[in-house]
Amino acid sequence: MRILLDEHLDWRLSRSFSEDFDVDTVGWRGWKGKKNGELLSLMESEGLDALITTDKGIPHQQRLSKYEVAVVRLRSKSTRLVHTAPLVEDAQQKIRAARPGEVTYLP
Repeated sequence: MRILLDEHLDWRLSRSFSEDFDVDTVGWRGWKGKKNGELLSLMESEGLDALITTDKGIPHQQRLSKYEVAVVRLRSKSTRLVHTAPLVEDAQQKIRAARPGEVTYLP
């Protein structure tokens, strides 16, 4: 699966995913500062499957059903690696089951 880490997440989080995930970051793609709708459209055009984010507003600000991209919203104490890395194992399972156009919450 091809996933994208939102810009507020530490890029080192990508190292925590198993090798059956192709993990990219907003920064590596040069997409920093893109609005959520534009970001989701770019993801869709590039064939990415899921966005991992901590953005609380994305489910309310976007009509996600119009995108062929799943969104997994991490609910952690902070965006620091120490708080997000422990969620990756569960996140991988949620990503595999996530449906395009929907938000999945973790935990």
